[in-house]
Amino acid sequence: MKIFANHAHVFRRDQRADGTVSALLEVMDKTGIEKCVCFAPFYEWGLDYNPNLWMAEELKAHPELTGFGVVDIHGQDLAGQVREIRELGLKGIKLHPAFQKFAIDGPEAFQVYAAAQEAGLFLSFHTGVHWHRIKDYQPLLFDEVAWNFPDLKFSMEHVGGYCFFNEALAVILNNRAEETGKCNVYAGLTSVFDNDRNRFWYLGQEKVRTLLHMTSDELCLFGLDFPYNNAEKITEAIEEILRLPIDEDAKQRILGGNLARVLGVDL
Repeated sequence: MKIFANHAHVFRRDQRADGTVSALLEVMDKTGIEKCVCFAPFYEWGLDYNPNLWMAEELKAHPELTGFGVVDIHGQDLAGQVREIRELGLKGIKLHPAFQKFAIDGPEAFQVYAAAQEAGLFLSFHTGVHWHRIKDYQPLLFDEVAWNFPDLKFSMEHVGGYCFFNEALAVILNNRAEETGKCNVYAGLTSVFDNDRNRFWYLGQEKVRTLLHMTSDELCLFGLDFPYNNAEKITEAIEEILRLPIDEDAKQRILGGNLARVLGVDL
């Protein structure tokens, strides 16, 4: 089964030695992952360089890796930042409302969404409790994103986590057009099976089965959360997906087919 995984954070060696591109490639080799989406480091880590330029340069020699950029959400020319991400050949943007401290439905965020929709970029959002004012990142606000930007595709990583699973599920269901099959809101199955190390994002087999029953296997994207999850934990997550009571084609879609389709990447 070909695996194309979402959600790998990568760093320069001086930032995090176990989170470099080389370290990711080693984990991919150990876990049988053929392709992966990489997120550039956030500006909020106090970078002294442009993370999107760094990311694009790092990935030139690695066609098995697909890059997502980041925005300086409190900086200048947000639309221009998004255009630069697209011009660099990156396929999407990683956004973390709680960590980056912005409101999901705020004016700055809406500038990013509008530019991303125009550029055809995919957005990957962190969801779930993350030690910031919940009013800013309450998952029901993603319904406003889907409503105001109907052609924008995005994933809700961790599917709301343990605390907000039902809210995330409601957003996905509310934006699934049954008559056309169109839905631009995806469920990121990232760190959702480990109740020990990832208890804030834990869903487990029961909630994931509920998600599949209520929505569709065509809306689920498998993610790594590298380097926070190592090869052992990633292998365990893959095995959990393979244990789901669904057919092999559905498992293939979750483990890579859906992500390849939405990003226009060959698998």
